[in-house]
Amino acid sequence: MSIILSRVATDVIKGEQQVQTITYLGSEARLLHSPLASLPLKANLSHPYPSDTISMANLLRSAKSGSEWTQNDLKSYNISVVYQDSATFFETPELPAPSLDDQILSAQDRNEARNVETYAFLRLLDLAMAINPTEESAVDDFAVNLFRSLNYTGIGRVARTRKDIPLFICGELRHAKTDVCILDDSDILLLVQEDKRYLDGSDPEPQLIAEATAAFYSNNLTRKQTLGQPPLANRVFPGIIMKGTSPTFFKIPITTPLVEAIQFGQYPPEETIVYAHLPDIPRPTRRYSEGMKPLDNRRVILSCFEAFKRFV
Repeated sequence: MSIILSRVATDVIKGEQQVQTITYLGSEARLLHSPLASLPLKANLSHPYPSDTISMANLLRSAKSGSEWTQNDLKSYNISVVYQDSATFFETPELPAPSLDDQILSAQDRNEARNVETYAFLRLLDLAMAINPTEESAVDDFAVNLFRSLNYTGIGRVARTRKDIPLFICGELRHAKTDVCILDDSDILLLVQEDKRYLDGSDPEPQLIAEATAAFYSNNLTRKQTLGQPPLANRVFPGIIMKGTSPTFFKIPITTPLVEAIQFGQYPPEETIVYAHLPDIPRPTRRYSEGMKPLDNRRVILSCFEAFKRFV
């Protein structure tokens, strides 16, 4: 059990009854604001309460930036992630052929490139897969170039890196920073989060979802204050997590009640279900070590990107 839970229990300390808050971390717990704060407790301790059921509404919430979000925060705001097969996720029985230079699908190495677009794709692919544990990788550069090659960007749409988005959470202002996003003249349309566990151990999934909630609020603020339009009640944000050159695709539904619950640090009664898809590549156990380097992987993954374009 990895989520942080809190509950009120009555313990007798030196003959006096005091109300204590127990914070559960994994299988252990500690008393807070108590003379016994330094003593570990087991999560299965018996207490004079009729039930051990702890409501999700009592999960610990705090103001934090998007980069600090963890799976605990998804639980605390009633958000879950469900993985789907290709046909269900992309809403099509067959993946479309990728619309880019054919040589990108057939050239194994950049030395085989006969045009600038193919060379840039293969050179950045190599750089994105060469992880340096002391610095951020070239994944963002690879993603920006890929979006250009697949026509995600063009007139009216651009890709930006490291865009900072205000995130209002638990009554305080924090920030969510995308690794890459696609924008039009008024809205954030797509979000990309690199898996940086090789640098800091952080989980990219909660970070991506935090960025989507911030983007929803930011887009609605633009609608109200700049465009003079009513805010949207809900929106599904397309998102991608990139680990090297291997993507995971997400459809993240954001609603006004969810954003308001985050702003006030409350548990929303309605569950938010985020849908995700891992491309069906030939050798899934080598997903991250191979990425798009093998031609059979590359064709499947680029077809997924082509199918995902419809949601942007």
